[in-house]
This record gives sequence, C-alpha cells and structure tokens, in this order.
Amino acid sequence: MQVRIFHINNLPVAVYICNNEGYITYYNRAAVKIWGREPEIGMELWNGSSKLYYADGSPLPIEVCPMALTIKHGVAVEGEEIILQRPDGTKRNILPYPVPVYNAAGELTGATNTLIDITDQKVDDGKQSMLAAIIESSDDAIISKTLDGIITSWNFGAQKLFGYTENEIVGRHITKLIPIERINEEDEIIGKIRQGKGVAHYETIRMSKTGEQIQISLTVSPIRNSKGVIIGASKIARDITRQKNTENRLQRYAESLEVLNNFGKVVSENMEVESILQKVTDATTQLTGAAYGSFFYNQADERGEPFTLFAFSGAPREAFEHVGMPGNSTISDHTFKNLTTVRVDDSNKDTRYNKNAPYFGIPAGHQQVASYLAIPVISKSGTVIGGLFYGHPDTGRFTFEHEQLVAGVSAQAAIALDNAKLYEEIKVLNSKKDEFIGLASHELKTPVTSINGYLQIVERNLDTDDRNKMFVSKARLQVGKLASLIADLLDVSKIQTGKLPFTYASFDMLHLLNEVAEMMHQTNTSHAIEFDFDDTELMVYADQQRIEQVIINLISNAVKYSPNADRIIIRASAANNKIKVSVQDFGIGIEKEQHDRIFSRFYRVENLAAHMSGLGIGLYITNEIIKRHKGKLHVASTIGEGSVFSFEIPVSQPVKA
Repeated sequence: MQVRIFHINNLPVAVYICNNEGYITYYNRAAVKIWGREPEIGMELWNGSSKLYYADGSPLPIEVCPMALTIKHGVAVEGEEIILQRPDGTKRNILPYPVPVYNAAGELTGATNTLIDITDQKVDDGKQSMLAAIIESSDDAIISKTLDGIITSWNFGAQKLFGYTENEIVGRHITKLIPIERINEEDEIIGKIRQGKGVAHYETIRMSKTGEQIQISLTVSPIRNSKGVIIGASKIARDITRQKNTENRLQRYAESLEVLNNFGKVVSENMEVESILQKVTDATTQLTGAAYGSFFYNQADERGEPFTLFAFSGAPREAFEHVGMPGNSTISDHTFKNLTTVRVDDSNKDTRYNKNAPYFGIPAGHQQVASYLAIPVISKSGTVIGGLFYGHPDTGRFTFEHEQLVAGVSAQAAIALDNAKLYEEIKVLNSKKDEFIGLASHELKTPVTSINGYLQIVERNLDTDDRNKMFVSKARLQVGKLASLIADLLDVSKIQTGKLPFTYASFDMLHLLNEVAEMMHQTNTSHAIEFDFDDTELMVYADQQRIEQVIINLISNAVKYSPNADRIIIRASAANNKIKVSVQDFGIGIEKEQHDRIFSRFYRVENLAAHMSGLGIGLYITNEIIKRHKGKLHVASTIGEGSVFSFEIPVSQPVKA
C-alpha cells in the first residue's frame, strides 16, 4: 500500500481521493501544483480549488462538480471540461476523470479523481486557429513548401494573386510560378533557407495561371519542426505592380502634393473671397508649370464685360488687362458656356484661338502663349463662378494630368468660394438678427412696463372678493415672464455687441444666496431649497446684480426641469482664492452628448416635454456673465437622476468691465 501511495504521489498527473461523504482524504503533489494550495485533509469537500467554472466561464457550484456527481450517483463523470481558479487568481483548464470506488461488499467508499491540465493545449489550439484565420484572411499570398520545392499550403490570397486554387497547386513544384529565365532564383533562395537565413522584401517577377507576369515582393522564412530542424519554407508574396507604377508617378507629383496640401489647409481656413482666388491662381499656376495664370471672376466690370480679371500669377496685371476678356472669345465659350476644359498644345495652329476680336491672335505687348489651358470653376448649384486660364510660350506644356490636378483644385476652390459667400451672408443675417433682437426688445420694454403698471392699478381698484382680481394677477404674472424674457433678449444683444454693463463691489455670497432663495420660495412653493454651507460668510468681489441673475436662472432651471421632485440643494464653498456655488436638482437630467452645447445661444436640450418652454438663452447669458468674471460654469448630469450646475469665480481679483 505504501509503495502504491509513493508512486501516486510522484505521478506527473494530479490525483486526489474523496470519501463517500465527499471530504478530501488524499492528494498528490501534482494536484497541489494545479490547485495552487494544499487543502486540509478531511475538512474540505469535493475539490481543492478556491473556485470552479464551466468551460464557458460561468460559475460552477461545487456541489454539482464532476467529483460530487460521481460520489452522489456512484457513476463516473468523465471528459467534462471545467476551469478551476487558484488563490492567486490564475485559472487552469482541466479535464477531470472521477471514478467511484467500491469495497468488496459492493458499497461505495468514495471516488478517485484524475485531473488532466489542458491549459497549454487550449492556448496552443487558440493560437493555431487564430494564425490559420489570419493567414486565410490575408490579402497577401502566403505559401509553404518543402525544401525540395513542393507546395504544401496555399491561402486565398495566393489564389487571388496567381489564379490557382488550392486543389490545383498543392503538391506541385514551386517552379510552376517562376518564369524560366528566373528559375535560378529558387535555388538561391532555398540555399539561404537551408542555412537558416531568411529573404526579406525580394522584388522579382512571378507568373500567374494565365501566363501574366506579376511584379511581387517576396519574404521567405525557414520553417522548423518541434526539434528546431528546418523542414521547409514559408513565402509571403505581395503584388507590387501598382506600387512600382505609382512610384514613378509619385516622383513627378511630390512637389504638386506639397502645393496641394498647403493650398487645402490655407483655403479651408480662409473665408475671404479675394484671398481664396489668389491662392487658387498661385497654386494651380505652380502645379501646371504655367508661365502665367489668371482667374476671371463671374461678375460684370465697369465696361459691362461678363468676366472680370480678379487674380493673376506669373505676370503683371497689365499683361492680362490688355487682352480681350474671355467672355468674347470663341475658344472660351467651351469653358464658360459648355462648361468644359480646353487644352491647346499650340495656339498658333488652333483657329479657335485666333478668332478673338479685336486682336485675332496675340495682342501686341502681351505675353506669348503657345500652350493654353482653361478650366471652369463651377459651384455645387451648377453656376459658373469663373474660369482659370494658363499660358506658356512653349508648345505642348500641359497634359491630361494637369487638367485633373487643376480640376480637383477648382472643385475645392468652388466649395471654398461657396462657403465664403455663405459665411458673408450669414454674417450679414446674423448682424441683422442681433440688431432686430436688440431693437425689438428695446421697443417692447416700454409698452410691457406700461401694461404691468396699468394692471397694478386695476388690481388695486378691485375688491378682494372680485373674481376678476385672480385673472388680473395671472395676467401680471405672464407680463412679468414677458418682461424677464425681454430683459434676457436685451442682455443677449448687449453681449453680442460687448456692451453688457458690469459694476463690481464686495458682498457676502452666502447672504445673497439666502436672499435669492427666500425670494424664489415666495413665487414657487413646489420645491424646498436646502443649503449646504460650512462657512458663515463668503466675501467676494463681483457684480452682485449679475451674480444674482446667475443664481436665479440656475434655481429656476432646477425647479422647471425637476417637476416630480420636491427639493433642490444649494452648496457654496471657498478654496484656492475662488468661490464655488452649485445648484443640484433631482429631475430629468441631460444626456452627456449635450453637455458641451447647452451653454450655446438659443440651444435647447433635446427631447424635452412640450410644456417645458424656453428660448435657450438663460444658460448662455449665465455662462457669459461667469466668463466676464474670469470664472467657469460646469454641468454634471445623469439622465433620470438630475443635474448639478456649478460656477467658480475669483474671490478678490477685480475684473475690468
């Protein structure tokens, strides 16, 4: 018996024994290694690990683990993969093999469980599956072959590149892909592989199933077996036909791309028409290699000509102004009426060019033009914005590639010009809107004040029990809301013009909060206002009236947007020479995506109930007031839980109004 225990204890496989009640009575050293601990003999049930899981990672109750089921039912439960967790948190994948043990009388005395650790196997299988998936999904051709050159594997990328299916090519010699004049390359590559050396980015030519020669880049690596012996080679072949063709073109376009990049950045950041037109003309003149270029803008000049010279490059303005405008030219009709590009290799031989009255050719003193290129600039709506014209004294200087480059730039220019035009229109409309808001608010202020005064007189002259008194009171309430709205609109107008007045003085922030809270409570009794102050006084140097306006707005919003709550909390504290005030509600909350936008002018939170009215200017004014105090306004909010609006302003640093 002792000999048997000795052998079991030294087995490399984990073995442990439980009695018929499930208590562990024995385990070997391999079991301790798997569990990561030593269970107390006779005190622990079913298994020595701290936690068990099914193969899918869900928790496995210990009372239904394979060992427990074997003892409970007296039947072996084999081959069910489980995961056990060690005390250090690491996990192992295990195949348990519990077997019931019976005595001579046929009575169940317990069970023996053998644990097979398959963790490394699972990791290897996962790696192999992932590797196979990566190889199969690769766009590159990935091929393996023996040292004798016999193809042993072939991915879908290889099929796309060479045209052979896996069934057609596996088992064939690699030379089937190599042109006869390059067969010696295979011997050189295999020679390096046999020495354990790889071949990286070897550019060569291989042959497809149809006989087409393909420019490829080869990377070849040795394949070793588990003992490190080289048994073959893996090849990664990438089609570089397009790359080689592109390299030649990239060399020519290097300077052009730099010009385009600079042009795109400058134009996208610019909203001035004159600047955009000049940048377009300069950039395209450089791109085409033209000796001179010009941009004729679609607007009538003082002579009534339909196109006016606006920008020029490569020659002085006089050189362009002395020639007839393109609107009168037969050749320019293709550009401005037919909306097509015109490219002339030799204007002296093109009869269309010589029909331009009054010069019928090159005017005296004008720059010589042999090569000519004209491209229309067309807006998104199809309107001709203008035209780009290029000239060169040598023949044949402009190509189709130049046409494409300039056409691309002209499209960008058209968008930029449309944007610039829209920007100017928006500026004008915005200015008119602000002017209207300021004027309308100012004009409304006086009659609203008069209406409120008349309503006060009427209210005072009505008897206490007169039912009309209630209607007058409600009318005054609505007039008060209108007056508040007009005041906000006036503030918006003053903010836009930089004329919102500020008067700074020292005051106690806590006293102001109490006053505002008491005033708000008189007009709205639906919410209790709770205070959370640690200080008895918080002095600050600021505009008391404007800060009061901020506090009123935050409290009003807290009440409005928490209709189902009955309280709000106001907190105030001082730290780092700043005072922080926050107003917390327990209302509907604001989506995180809208936090950065709620301080914008006229922005309203989306998905609000219809009865929650507003113009979206309160928080905008509040934010502007706090910014004028060199402070910051913050929001923290969760949908369904409420919001906290807080602001920080300096305690004692005067701010110039």
